[in-house]
Amino acid sequence: MEHKSVLLRECVRYLEIDPDGTYVDGTLGLGGHSEAILGQLTGRGRLVGIDRDERALAYAGKRLARFGDKARLVKGNFGDLGAILDGLGIEKVDGMVFDLGVSSPQLDDAERGFSYMHDAPLDMRMDERAGLTAREVLNTWSEAELRSIFWRYGEERYAGRIAAAVVAAREREPVETTGQFVQIIRQTMPAAALREKQHPAKRCFQAVRIAVNDELDALERMLDTAPDRLNKGGRLLVISFQSLEDRLVKEAIRKRENGCTCPPDFPVCTCGFVQTLKSVTRKPVIPGAEELEDNPRARSARLRIAERV
Repeated sequence: MEHKSVLLRECVRYLEIDPDGTYVDGTLGLGGHSEAILGQLTGRGRLVGIDRDERALAYAGKRLARFGDKARLVKGNFGDLGAILDGLGIEKVDGMVFDLGVSSPQLDDAERGFSYMHDAPLDMRMDERAGLTAREVLNTWSEAELRSIFWRYGEERYAGRIAAAVVAAREREPVETTGQFVQIIRQTMPAAALREKQHPAKRCFQAVRIAVNDELDALERMLDTAPDRLNKGGRLLVISFQSLEDRLVKEAIRKRENGCTCPPDFPVCTCGFVQTLKSVTRKPVIPGAEELEDNPRARSARLRIAERV
């Protein structure tokens, strides 16, 4: 499937792009958001694109080549945002966008092992040079660890049953492929759960992918760093696709916007809280009907926007 950047028009709109500004696309992917931003940088503006997937960087590099040195692409993890900007000699920027979804090429390339729709070796690494794979997680992590990630990262209500089934299966033979993992999940779930609209393996695949790529730790580190690297009036945009990530983004913004811990009846703040962000929209922005018809994979996307004050 062709990759389509989610909420593209909304991101360009809410960034309020300054033609001379500096912007970060922390999840470069195939360069859709970056291309749209660069198209608005008609002055001295520049963009830093970050991704840990070398294939994505290579593709995006070709796509964005016409922008010359306005685009600086970096292999890295957005959790290391501060160090990446320091390495480029950039103190602050005018806007940042982070799309936390897995790109369509990653899902559709069977050998990457991200998808429950293809039978492939268990991998799921966004950075293919990283050490930990989905195969190692499923074959070496304890039953308690598997139960924890299935529940915490996938919000899978049958986490305990599935973790026990994985451990039992690997005692007979290693769990080597996505197809084996899907079969274990199917055989473990009650019939009613298998009749639900959502694919029965979706939540566990999400959980293992998050664990393999340490995604939540990277997200929390980025959310802790990003506001302090924005110029006043600069905006932070984060697109999430599952409730756990969205809650982390929402809470991080709330703490920066209204994190005072003083009792409500105190006449003045004594806890030392200083507001650094304000929400731009009361609720997350979601895709419209036209985008959903064109790109069904956008259906769970939620965009939250905060501005540096």
